[in-house]
Amino acid sequence: MKGKLHLLFFCLLYTMIAVYQCRGACAEVDSDTEAVAGKGFKLGCISCKRRSEVEATATVEWYFRAKGEADFVHIYSYNEDGPTIEHDNFMDRVDWNGSKRSNDIQDASIYLLNVTFNDSGTYRCFFNRILIYANYEYETRIDKVVHLTVVAKATRGTASIVSEVMMYVSIIGLQVWLLIEMIYCYRKIAAAGEEALREAANAEYLAIASESKDNCTGVQVGE
Repeated sequence: MKGKLHLLFFCLLYTMIAVYQCRGACAEVDSDTEAVAGKGFKLGCISCKRRSEVEATATVEWYFRAKGEADFVHIYSYNEDGPTIEHDNFMDRVDWNGSKRSNDIQDASIYLLNVTFNDSGTYRCFFNRILIYANYEYETRIDKVVHLTVVAKATRGTASIVSEVMMYVSIIGLQVWLLIEMIYCYRKIAAAGEEALREAANAEYLAIASESKDNCTGVQVGE
């Protein structure tokens, strides 16, 4: 019974670790591109490290080019000292919505408050990342682009529908995988239980046989 409990505990622990790893994984999901005037909007920008075990630090810069304009303007920065709004048009209208409590930034998303039609245009997000190895450091610069359109009323686009469907498919897939893991663990426990019962039965049979043999020897000696 003790061995069965140990096996059950191991299976549950393995499953929990697997689920945690699935949740903690980084995925480079594209940002939504349609905002509603007068509401808030999240500008997504994610850049995952290819090797999670390598230590790194990163700073982030956001630039914006309005529709009809030729040049980008610097609107936002985020580094070890915190956030800085770089342009007056975005003052008190931008909140950090990315990685927190870490200088190893992989999610550099920001949140626009009270979106206006003037916010339509192209946004560029730059990751300035330093990968820290044992004997050297390696600098990289990664660029992400978001083309934002501001509308008066929300419309549900194809990308949103596909994203929702993929989310449900992923959830169902994870649940099926967990069910398979539980069935596998149950069969392992059942097999271990049957083996333990067989061993106990064999041991009992041998004990009875040995006792019978001793009794027979005792009778012969008495005669």
